[in-house]
Parts: sequence; C-alpha cells; structure tokens
Amino acid sequence: MSTHILEVAASSQWQSGLQTHSQIRDFAPVVMDEPDFLGGQNQGPNPLEYLLASLNGCKGVMIPLVAKELNFEFSELSFDTKGVIDLRGLMGQPDISTHFESLTFSVRIKTDESAERLQALQDAVSTRCPVYNLLRDANVKLNTEWTRV
Repeated sequence: MSTHILEVAASSQWQSGLQTHSQIRDFAPVVMDEPDFLGGQNQGPNPLEYLLASLNGCKGVMIPLVAKELNFEFSELSFDTKGVIDLRGLMGQPDISTHFESLTFSVRIKTDESAERLQALQDAVSTRCPVYNLLRDANVKLNTEWTRV
C-alpha cells in the first residue's frame, strides 16, 4: 500500500434491539443506539449523532493543521453541529431523503488574526476536511458559522 494512502476500519456487532457495538483499533467499543422514542434503549448516541461528532472532530484536526501551515495563531477552538433529518425517509417513505437535509456547523475561535487571514483559514479548511466534503458532495445543505470569541 502506498505511503500516501490511509486505510481505516471498524468492526461492528449487533447486540439487541437497535444497538450495535463497533470496535475501532484498540479503543473501547463504541456503542450506538437510538433514543427511546425511536425504539431504542438510549444506551449510546445514534449513528447520525456520531456523524456530527465526526464532523466536529475532523474540523478539530484540520483547523490546527492548516493553521500551523499558515502560521495562523489561535488560543481557543470549539464546535457545535446540529442536523435536520426528516424521519419519514427512515421509515420508508420513498420521496424523502434518509440523510440530513441540512447541517449547521458553528466554530468558535479565539484569535487576534485579521479578518482576511481568518477567511483564508476557513476556505482552506473547507476544501480539505474529508467529513465536510463528504457531506457537501452528498448535497447536504451546510450552514457554516465562524465566530470570534
């Protein structure tokens, strides 16, 4: 395998009801379940919630990485992501998408850098973040908000 290729993997096992445990590398199993109102036992986040956390985590990798390349300094960084999904698609209605209709991704960053440099960081991160681009390429409406704190 090329040194430029990263292969990632997860192994998962259905437990019961709507619950699945996934093993990733040598970490403790990741528990996925649905909330009670969707028929689960609420024993862990659901897969879509993990996807939101994955977007936050991906930005948490890409922002510092790109900032370092740009000699962009910041001292605080936090994220919130909210998604909207029409449950009718998950329940089998054929004309309703089963994935997110829209996501609002909010970044709070503490920096003294100029507005132009902050925009350059935002632009570079948006083009390089794999999870963000996966969602964008799936035609999910992405609302991104960056706020200085």
